[in-house]
Amino acid sequence: MKVYYEQDASLEKLKEKKIAVLGYGSQGHAHALNLNESGMDVCVGLRKESQSWQKAEEAGLTVYTISEAVQKSNVIMVLVPDQTQKEVYEAEIAPNLKDGDTLAFGHGFNIHYKSIVPPENINVMMIAPKSPGHLVRRTFQQGNGVPCLIAVHQDPSGDTLELALAWAKGIGGTKAGVIETNFKNETETDLFGEQAVLCGGSAELIKAGFEVLTEAGYPPELAYFECMHEMKLIVDLYYEGGLTRMNYSVSDTAEYGGMTRGSRLINQETKNEMKKILTEVQDGSFAKEFIEDNDAGQKRLNELREINKNHPIEKVGSELRKMMSWAIKANEK
Repeated sequence: MKVYYEQDASLEKLKEKKIAVLGYGSQGHAHALNLNESGMDVCVGLRKESQSWQKAEEAGLTVYTISEAVQKSNVIMVLVPDQTQKEVYEAEIAPNLKDGDTLAFGHGFNIHYKSIVPPENINVMMIAPKSPGHLVRRTFQQGNGVPCLIAVHQDPSGDTLELALAWAKGIGGTKAGVIETNFKNETETDLFGEQAVLCGGSAELIKAGFEVLTEAGYPPELAYFECMHEMKLIVDLYYEGGLTRMNYSVSDTAEYGGMTRGSRLINQETKNEMKKILTEVQDGSFAKEFIEDNDAGQKRLNELREINKNHPIEKVGSELRKMMSWAIKANEK
């Protein structure tokens, strides 16, 4: 595994380019603002009706329509949502690409699953920060950065890796470490991690624990604190020093109980289901399902959002978090 740091990257290659960041959401605003403050020539590309247009201008950035931004630039970072990238690419990006341009992505989804197939005369690279965009921005402002993955998919110019490293340096990534990978591995590990552990597995574990306690007659407030609130405290320990740090920091009772009971929940049956989830990521069936739901107006996604929003743990939590001014402040950002 190749890891790059500050001394391994130079901003000079990128300073020669005109850059467009398409999208101004969580990742888009972070990439555009960080690169701008690193001295790059950056514009933002948005749909004319976008509510982010004014925000980007108020932040001091030049904003064009997506078509205009692509026309005026030779390095184009596509940070619109995965499910709309194909439509945006076909309508506004592809017709305006020029020989030798570089297309960049923050996630490999559309390239890996071939929803987008750029012409051979276009460089294709990825710079994927391993954190939400607001943290990419915050750590940069603090003089630090978050780890990034980079990959090169097409390299007709011969210097795409240098450009990817320059971009990672420009958003702060080389201060934390930049790992070279490929579009396949980034996409498949990212989707699996989200579904099986980070966004899917952890959420279902939290809800199940809450339900078991409340169904047994315990107050929902206690169930919330045990199964939701304290999760952050444990995850922070993981973040600081892995499993060892967590076990060192909790009581012997918690350590023994966790080590002897955790594997009764997360067992071979769980791993077998995880393998099925990984297969669905690898063979493209998840991507197909996701895109089809989006094309149908996100019917299933919206149904699931409603179910989650109305779960009792959300209702209890919304009241308890009113006691925590710091949580309310963070939620407003």
